Amino acid sequence: MPKERDGPRKGRVTGIGGVFFRAKHREGLAAWYHEVLDLPITDSATAQLGETVWAAFDANTDYFGPNRQAFMVNYRVDDLDASLRRLREVGATVSRDIQEDEYGRFAWAEDPEGNRFELWQPAEGI
Repeated sequence: MPKERDGPRKGRVTGIGGVFFRAKHREGLAAWYHEVLDLPITDSATAQLGETVWAAFDANTDYFGPNRQAFMVNYRVDDLDASLRRLREVGATVSRDIQEDEYGRFAWAEDPEGNRFELWQPAEGI
């Protein structure tokens, strides 16, 4: 573990922002989770569980990147730019795309085994 010299570094994961997965029938599967486990599903096959989002995506989504992984984890970070710098410094594959909307800023990278993950710096107040 690297030592922190001048206090906590920026670009740290602060929690799980969401768990996203592919579903053959996303609306039906989301309805099943709602009926069986009382997950508070919205009309977009997602559920807000505290600070964490649960979301079913269409099986053919490109959102998870070019590979066919079944799941993608969204990590909340305290500073997206610092996180991306740290990932690039260690040679990680980092997407050039950064998206911003009312929920905050989003970017994507891959771990050493090629699993795509999402980084999310929430907007103020989220």
